[in-house]
Amino acid sequence: MPEIGDEDTDYAERIAANADVEKGAWQRTLDDMEAMAADLEDEGWNVIQIPASHTAPENPEAGETDRFGFVYVVPDNYADEFSEAVEAGTFPSYQVFRQEMSSRVFMLTQYLNPDTDTAILIAGTYEMMHAPALVKAATREDEMYSHVQTIDGTVLGSFRHDDYTKFFPNPEKYENYVVEPKVGDHHDDEE
Repeated sequence: MPEIGDEDTDYAERIAANADVEKGAWQRTLDDMEAMAADLEDEGWNVIQIPASHTAPENPEAGETDRFGFVYVVPDNYADEFSEAVEAGTFPSYQVFRQEMSSRVFMLTQYLNPDTDTAILIAGTYEMMHAPALVKAATREDEMYSHVQTIDGTVLGSFRHDDYTKFFPNPEKYENYVVEPKVGDHHDDEE
């Protein structure tokens, strides 16, 4: 059995500490969503709150289509309410609230439809290391998308955003984003 040295112990402690930090950041994101929903409801908005069960930056080369943007996978119990709101009209106004924590981004996206006084709030989180190809696509196309779907891949709706910098305020940060290898990780070159 291999001995666990100080480096391995330090790494395990860092991972545990990051897990606690990320759990706290996710809880703050959900708390922010609750507070924002309460404020909007006080102003007369009908609010739909959705904590995404998974959020993924998708680039055009990643799938069978050339779509790109953030893909929010939402639990089935939010599908009907979301679909009905999207079918009732467009959501021309949006804001993105984000916080970086370590190598992860926690974000809350607010979509507003003033014609129906409906607000959709979607909370999500993703690893920055998965975003560079999306940032390149958004920069090249000068636009961004959000796609909402269920776990089985049923697309419930998509939003086009004319300002990708709301999602990536410093897009150049992603140009040369490199994931630092974890302590103990190594790859042998095979010939």
